[in-house]
Amino acid sequence: MPIDRDVLEAVREMGEPELRRLLMLAQARLQIHGVALGATAPEIKVRSQSVRCGKPTCSRCPHGPYWYAYWSEDGKRRSKYLGKLDELPEHVAQGIAGNDENPALGSTGS
Repeated sequence: MPIDRDVLEAVREMGEPELRRLLMLAQARLQIHGVALGATAPEIKVRSQSVRCGKPTCSRCPHGPYWYAYWSEDGKRRSKYLGKLDELPEHVAQGIAGNDENPALGSTGS
């Protein structure tokens, strides 16, 4: 089931305390559904990408940067579009600047 755009926007506007509470709630819900957490949680990398829109007359391509989360699950590489994030925390931006990956996120993914 896709996540509603209003929910995604609300999460993007949350500060650190609210995000931590949301993470705790999500972890509790996953445990209720029998998902084991801890050492088995996937390592998530966040990367920026510029994307071509495909319009033959577009003079502004590529567009972006758009942000994607990448992880491995069941032996397959997975990705999730995160959106066009205008404001990144300084420590995240510094981690991305060199290689477009975010080592500061480690296994937390957010």
